Amino acid sequence: MSRIFITGSADGLGQLAAVELVKQGYRVVLHARDERRAEEALAQVPGAECVLAADLSDIDATKRLADEVNRLGRFDAIIHNAGVYQMPAQTILAVNTIAPYILTCLIEPPKRLIYLSSGDHLNGDPTLAGLRADPPKVRYADSKLHDLILAKAVARKWPNVLANALDPGWVPTKMGGRGAPDDLQKGYETQVWLAVSDDPKALVSGRYFRHQREARYEVKADDADVQEQFLQLCGQISGMAF
Repeated sequence: MSRIFITGSADGLGQLAAVELVKQGYRVVLHARDERRAEEALAQVPGAECVLAADLSDIDATKRLADEVNRLGRFDAIIHNAGVYQMPAQTILAVNTIAPYILTCLIEPPKRLIYLSSGDHLNGDPTLAGLRADPPKVRYADSKLHDLILAKAVARKWPNVLANALDPGWVPTKMGGRGAPDDLQKGYETQVWLAVSDDPKALVSGRYFRHQREARYEVKADDADVQEQFLQLCGQISGMAF
């Protein structure tokens, strides 16, 4: 039976994906920001295997989380769902860009890696200037482009892993707001599909999806030089080489 780890699964799309995967009979490990949220997460997804608590805005805590995940054994899929939106630039950088980078570096590679990007990544800066700044400073759109670049880089460097990114749409979660116009169910279905489906359309790597279909994306993310620059800059910021 497949085993899936989902970051940021105490609420929103991560929690909805976890509920659906448990319902389908998969073993799911949750993640929450702190112990209080962890208890709430388990209450909301009662069939989950367990929950791990770590603040992804803290680089050392993120590294410890990777160790905890590895102690639990191998996973078939990891969904890098955690993300923040209207927060200080340093927090956006740490949670949206550096945390998935660190966890990808340190966790034993699963069969499938799924990174949550956003349609807003098209407004991100492909020159990566924010990562070069002192101190590094990124906007939300930049961080979502970074998630796509990371997925593309992993797909190129790890041919035995299926690594993809997706836009869940602007959905009515705590982050998206109550007035968000997109379909909530379609928002989490693509994560679930990429994590466990045997549909040939899901058994690909280095692609970008929206609602289970490949979608338009920033093509500079395909540039191997851009990918290598991104990995090098993340390595400098995190103290962790890819």
